[in-house]
Amino acid sequence: MDEALLEAYLSSAYRVRLAAGGAATLRIGKPLPAALRPLAGDRDWGFFTAWNPRSKPQPTEINRMAQRRLLADLHADAALEVHPALGTGTHGWREPSFWIVGIDAEKLERLGERYGQNAWLFGHGAGAAQLRLR
Repeated sequence: MDEALLEAYLSSAYRVRLAAGGAATLRIGKPLPAALRPLAGDRDWGFFTAWNPRSKPQPTEINRMAQRRLLADLHADAALEVHPALGTGTHGWREPSFWIVGIDAEKLERLGERYGQNAWLFGHGAGAAQLRLR
């Protein structure tokens, strides 16, 4: 992965839609926002998308189909709580995403392989968001 792409991941905002309206923003290396802590509790969580595998732009319809498959995969595991989210970069990119509570690092790794993703976020409880690279 080149330095520009890594910097793009590091400087992006990872927004989770709140049920009461608005959003809470995750930042790499920063603790989980207070609004999300009651939802995470003492569990693992991840921020993940199926959009633009290998960080290569894809047609919108291809991305939407992949995201629907991802959502079906996530809903197949009743232990997971899936929340709508959006990744936004400083250079205009936006990717619909999910904040997933109850998912462990190994399952995120498998999803990364299945959906061809270079990176995602992982954390535990109120801890800091960690960038995980594949």
